[in-house]
Amino acid sequence: MTAVAIQRWHAVMKARDLGGLGALIADDCVFQSPAVHTPQKGKALTINYLSAAMTVLGTPDFRYVEQWIGATSAVLEFSLTLDGIAVNGVDIIHWNDADQIVNFRVMIRPVKALQAVMPAMAAVLAA
Repeated sequence: MTAVAIQRWHAVMKARDLGGLGALIADDCVFQSPAVHTPQKGKALTINYLSAAMTVLGTPDFRYVEQWIGATSAVLEFSLTLDGIAVNGVDIIHWNDADQIVNFRVMIRPVKALQAVMPAMAAVLAA
């Protein structure tokens, strides 16, 4: 059975519902990016990064291909193509007793994919 927080995350991703992030992300959430050295702390920063990621990575072929779910955490493996480059990665998500996400860590491979994602994310975040 899929955890409520992960069900809600999948619904937000499927609908590309940026408004749905507000209720899903905890106030003290920490976002960890493969492109930013320091953890980004707080709901607003997490929503900014996740919104930018939806814009950049939300290609028509984005899909979760595997998932592993524990009591309060999950690993969701994704794949997509960005500008002709195959992108593979994982979202590592932790949630609290209220089924709100408290930590969201992204890892992307291969290096060529990360090099394509970084400037695209930077451009969206700067806008």
